[in-house]
Amino acid sequence: MVIILCAMIIFLVIINVFQYLSRRKLKQNLYEISGKLSDIINYETSEKILLPTDQQAIQQLLIQINRLLDFNQKVIADYVKTKDSLRKLISNMSHDLKTPLTVILGYVEKLKLNETITEEGKKVLMVRLHEKVLNLTGLLNQFFDLVKIESDDYVIPLSKLSLNEVCRKNVLEFYDLLLAKGLQVEVDIPDQHLYILGNEDALNRIFNNLISNSIRYGSDGGVFGLTLREGDGAVSVEIWDRGKGIAEIHQDRVFDRLYTLDDARNPKFQGSGLGLSISKRLTEEMKGTIHLYSKPYEKTSFTCIFKQITY
Repeated sequence: MVIILCAMIIFLVIINVFQYLSRRKLKQNLYEISGKLSDIINYETSEKILLPTDQQAIQQLLIQINRLLDFNQKVIADYVKTKDSLRKLISNMSHDLKTPLTVILGYVEKLKLNETITEEGKKVLMVRLHEKVLNLTGLLNQFFDLVKIESDDYVIPLSKLSLNEVCRKNVLEFYDLLLAKGLQVEVDIPDQHLYILGNEDALNRIFNNLISNSIRYGSDGGVFGLTLREGDGAVSVEIWDRGKGIAEIHQDRVFDRLYTLDDARNPKFQGSGLGLSISKRLTEEMKGTIHLYSKPYEKTSFTCIFKQITY
């Protein structure tokens, strides 16, 4: 009986010692995790917490903590990127607003202070002033449109559309201007209808912008083209010209907000740097992609690719 009692006491002592050591090890692990977390937060590092342990509860805790650290680092990276993008946007926007506002102010001061100006001169200045105000209004409208399109809750209704008809309509709208510019027009639109899930207003805006850009910057090539084709379950619309094109150094940034080439800031061109950004976002809203290819005086093209539907 005494032996059994001693054995039970020894067993209980062993259990207590094991529990004590286990709690002590758990406490040490928690302190170590806390210390590493504190260092990561204080020094803003991208480290993870690596702690050898055979305790499953601690292992699961470390997995979730490291997942949280990954998410937090992604949030911080997105915030830094957004902040930098916003800073560049404000800088570019202030530049694009300052120029027309300065010109408008100059016209107003000339009308107000120049007493020797003739009635004919006043009419000329009023026409120029009106044009500048319209340009400025258009720039602001495009900016607010882009902000709206980039908002998380922006959704455009999609329906079954024939790209053939949309392409024909947009070319016809510019046909007189194309002829007036002396451009050779090459349009390849098949008779068979090619359907996508899209939004006609959005497509009109995309093609309107791309055709306008082609005329504005590619007229020196003497040719304007639009090609509609299908393949591999997709439908593509290529709008192209043989103008001076876009230098390779600029090609990765042409879709950035308010990014313009040097000659786009020439009053002759009046580029805002927003049209391609809007076109890209609208294309993506319709689950499509847009691509640029440019080889100066051979071919410069913007190609919109959408998933084809056959039902």
